[in-house]
Amino acid sequence: MSELHKPSDQEDEYFAREEIEKKHRLAMKQADELAERKKEELKRLHYMKCPNCGMDLHSLKKGPVEIDTCFHCRGIWLDEGELEQLQPHREGGAVMRSILNIFKRFSKPRDG
Repeated sequence: MSELHKPSDQEDEYFAREEIEKKHRLAMKQADELAERKKEELKRLHYMKCPNCGMDLHSLKKGPVEIDTCFHCRGIWLDEGELEQLQPHREGGAVMRSILNIFKRFSKPRDG
């Protein structure tokens, strides 16, 4: 009679490694999906909320810019680039330009 062919130990190890890799990829995918769901939930909870006091923000139009304002703590919040749009285009804007330069210096990515 013929004997059943038993896989070698190397074959067993190969398939065990493949199974581990498959489970690892599945776990990583699940972790990524969970992180994305948490990110969306946080965005939903905090969208248009004041970072200072947590109350609702209201958009007010100031020229070409919509400024997010909190009527509770009187905070004013600007999106990226909106401060530059509010800057007056006259010589009296030197103070505003100085403030902008400070923010630009801190917002530049640092090397290495």
